[in-house]
Amino acid sequence: MAMKNTKQKRAKQSRPIAVIMLLVCALACLLASSNTFLGIKQKNYEPSSGGYCNSGSEWQLVLVNKWNPAPANYQVEFVELSNGQLVDKRIYPALQDMFDSARQNGTYPIVVSGYRTKADQKALLDKKISQYMASGYTKKDAEAAAKEWVAKPGESEHQLGIAVDINSDGNRSTGEEVYQWLEENAWKFGFIRRYPPGKSSLTGVNSERWHYRYVGEEAALAIYGNQLCLEEYLDAR
Repeated sequence: MAMKNTKQKRAKQSRPIAVIMLLVCALACLLASSNTFLGIKQKNYEPSSGGYCNSGSEWQLVLVNKWNPAPANYQVEFVELSNGQLVDKRIYPALQDMFDSARQNGTYPIVVSGYRTKADQKALLDKKISQYMASGYTKKDAEAAAKEWVAKPGESEHQLGIAVDINSDGNRSTGEEVYQWLEENAWKFGFIRRYPPGKSSLTGVNSERWHYRYVGEEAALAIYGNQLCLEEYLDAR
């Protein structure tokens, strides 16, 4: 009789553990299914090299923002434009085609900023901070405000050589004409407006009408057609 009571006691003690295990499994399944239902996709990061983890054939989709620094050993072969700006040679044909098309339609854009070194980026950020401080901001507030417009060194797409700031030539076109043409046509050549309005919480940068980045024609069509930013496009793949 004592042995039977012992077995019953052990069985009763094991039931709460079994129930807890079942609850844990059920909760895990529920979370997994809810992520799928909500369209949440786990980002794939590679801390050793930085940036969004892409295959080598997808250099045009490397993600760089304040959460994903530029890859440490990123290699760029440059083409120098007529005004001295540098761009990755792989985007040069598409960039030239885009500018030729714009000029044929009476719009005259120029690249005012192409590739930047870390030192270049730091100088731009320091200048922006100084401007805010000169207008009365504290240093802390000036740094915060400046970073909404200028990325920290290592967090700028300009260090990849596949992003360009575009403006008018100042004579034959206005900035507004250039921005409008790019909005409507840049995607045809594989370029996207990298920082569109309403996406700053995802990109980490305020809306910029002049900053365009090469992603290739397929990605540019999807991003433009669905009104996405690059972060949304990559998460949806």
